[in-house]
Parts: sequence; C-alpha cells; structure tokens
Amino acid sequence: MAIETIDHATLTRLAEAGVVSSAHVVGQEGGWGVLVKYGMTERALAAQRSHHMRNFRKLDTLVNYLKSIGIPRFEVDAANYDPQNATTTRSRPDRSVAMKNAHEAAAYAKWLKAEIQEAIDDQTPTIPHEEAMSQIRASLKQA
Repeated sequence: MAIETIDHATLTRLAEAGVVSSAHVVGQEGGWGVLVKYGMTERALAAQRSHHMRNFRKLDTLVNYLKSIGIPRFEVDAANYDPQNATTTRSRPDRSVAMKNAHEAAAYAKWLKAEIQEAIDDQTPTIPHEEAMSQIRASLKQA
C-alpha cells in the first residue's frame, strides 16, 4: 500500500493554522522522513517532484525545515536509520550535462558578442557602399 503524502505548501498552511497535532521523524535508508498528524489524518511529507516521501539526508536539515514552518517539537524514531547509506553521494548526470551545455552556450554568446562588436567597430569596409549597391541592383535586374 502506498503511503499518502502531503506537500510543502499544504503542510505550511496547516502549521500556520496550528492544526498539526504531531510530527514524527522516521529514520530510513539514506536519511530521514517526516510523518505529520493533523486531525485524524497522518501523512508523509512529499518530495516536490516525485510525490514520494521526502528524504532528508541530514537530520539537521530536517530539524531546521520543521522549525522554519512552525513545528518546533517532534518525535524521532531512529530504529531503521542506516548511517552507511546516508553518507553516499547522489549522482546527477543530467545536471552535469545541463551545466556543460550552459557553459558552452555562455562561451558561444561571449564569442558572438565580441565578433559583432569587432564588426561594428571596424570602420574600413571591404567593399565600398556604392559598389555594394551596384552589385545588389545588378542582381535584382537579373532576377
């Protein structure tokens, strides 16, 4: 059975309204999750994109998060916390590619801007204006 979740915005509104009756921090593989109870309902805080239970890698981060939204008291259950998996780093090859592309685009934009400025600053055209206009007129007559 999939666990029901609650998003950050809803949890924040519930905490501001003072209806969150308890919060339970649960240790799990790779970090910490949080279950919040309001009324007769208990839900896990969801990750923004996946909508699965949000996993905080560090307990300090979770504590600061809960305090910032108005939940300063909570219970901690570390029975299933696995510190070995919490210290592993996450690999994000998609972000690596995105950053590489962004740097390449910035370098190209810088190069193109310099080329354009050089052309603007160049006061000695290779073809005089009158000669260029006569070539254009000749090509228009042939068409």
